[in-house]
Parts: sequence; structure tokens; C-alpha cells
Amino acid sequence: MVTAIYIIVGLIMLAVFYFVWRTGIKTYRTFQGKMLVTCPETNQTAGVAVDAKHAALTAVQGEPELRLKACTRWPERQNCGQECLAQIALSPENCLVRTILTTWYKERSCVFCGKKFQPIDSYDHRAVFWYDMKPALISPEGRIVEWLEVPVETLPQVLTTHKPVCWNCLIAETFRRQYPELVVDRHRPWKRNH
Repeated sequence: MVTAIYIIVGLIMLAVFYFVWRTGIKTYRTFQGKMLVTCPETNQTAGVAVDAKHAALTAVQGEPELRLKACTRWPERQNCGQECLAQIALSPENCLVRTILTTWYKERSCVFCGKKFQPIDSYDHRAVFWYDMKPALISPEGRIVEWLEVPVETLPQVLTTHKPVCWNCLIAETFRRQYPELVVDRHRPWKRNH
């Protein structure tokens, strides 16, 4: 009888732990990553990061408590009221930079090879796109730009002026530009000798 009580109590504790853990992980994923908001003070785009760990821990107790971990307007405006958090609370997924980029690439093709970009899901185990094989951009002046070079707060403007470049073409064009003496362009189709 005592063993059955221990098993029941253990199962209840395991179920509670599972639901608490699941809520925390889901909240962490929702608020993890760089985000774009419109700063209420300046009406300009600002790049922010929410303290996802704090949000996950507080979500276990009820509603997640949001607070900023970083902002492109800091350190000068670090003591602001963080009113931009209302935008994030209203639609966290639409503020995420990865969502904005995923949506932007979705209907586009590489400017060099013409291949359409495959659908991107940042939580799909097959989607190495954002981690291993990041695409790039080409500026109106013809300069290849990698995402690390783009300040997050300039993203909306960059997406209106730049064109997409796939990973393969990024590597090929970077090599072509760095080592032009080693590149041989072959414009005619290969012919088989009889």
C-alpha cells in the first residue's frame, strides 16, 4: 500500500514537472533571439533582445514577465521605460528577426543562380540554413553583404534595397572576388568526346 502511494505521488510530481518544464521551454523559445520594435520615444526601428530566461522562469508561475536584456539604443537610453515590450507581448513571433528573414526569403530566388530558397523552419532539425549555411545579400552597388555586417535596426531598409544570395553563390562569389586569377569561367556547355 505504501509503495503504491509513493508511485502515485511520484507520477503526480513527474506530471507537474513535465508541464512546468514544457511551459518554460515554450516561453524561452518564443522570446529568444533578436527582435525588431518601433521605439515609442523616437518612432525609429530598434533592435532588442528580451531576457528569455527570466520570461521562461516567470511563465512557470503564470504570465511571463518581459524585460529587455539589450537594445541598440543602450547604454545611452538604458533607463527608458521599456514601453516597446508591449509590441513584443502583442506579437512576439512577428518581432523576431528570424521570422522577418524567413518571410522575406520565402518568395525569393538567388540573384546569381536563380534557385528559389527552400522553406525555412528555424526549429526543424533539417534546417541548417540559419546556423551553418547562412544566405547573404548583394547591395545595389554590387557588394556582397553577410548578415553579421547588417546592424539589426537597419534591417527593414536593407530588405528593401538589397537582393538575396544563396549560400553556394556566396561562397563562389567571395572566392571569385578574392582570387580572380584562380577562376576560370566556362560559359559553353560541356561536350563529350567521341
